[in-house]
Amino acid sequence: MTSDPTYTAFRGQQRVLTASLPDLLTHLKSEETPTDVLVFDDQTGRQADFDLSGTLEDVLARYAPAAPAKAGPGRPKLGVTPREITLLPRHWEWLDRQRGGASATLRRLIDEARKADPEGEARAQAQAATDRFLNVVAGDLPGYEEATRALYAGDRAAFTARMADWPADVRQHALYLAAAAFGAAFGSEALAAPTGE
Repeated sequence: MTSDPTYTAFRGQQRVLTASLPDLLTHLKSEETPTDVLVFDDQTGRQADFDLSGTLEDVLARYAPAAPAKAGPGRPKLGVTPREITLLPRHWEWLDRQRGGASATLRRLIDEARKADPEGEARAQAQAATDRFLNVVAGDLPGYEEATRALYAGDRAAFTARMADWPADVRQHALYLAAAAFGAAFGSEALAAPTGE
């Protein structure tokens, strides 16, 4: 998949459009009845809902990237945002003994884990995104469970075979989302994102 975030709109099992968020919102705003359209975030496979009330300018402004936060708690200039996590007392004790404190240690551990297996992380993200998309759009299609098992097993041939009789748009988008799930052998053949109509 591309590094630029894209979203894909489906009406039933037919792909309407794959585009950047502003282009997608512009298209949805021009639709007479966009209520029957499901939109998916291609990075995560999760459904995305948008408030389309007001003018196109209102809609685009509502979903424009947020301006950098003003000084306050945390380190907004670095993109740091506070969130709550739950750990057992032994975890907090261990974190308290580390240099830089709990936050710095957690950031360091996460960065080290991401660097240790970038292909594994990309594979897991692709599997999860594809699974979420298929659960919504193809959950009732024959071979869905077998296709999902093949996805997590990294078996591209079985994954493709289980989807052979599915609608073309669903099959193509599933292969696009799953590209990184099949490792380096499939990565060189990764499908380009389907383009808008």
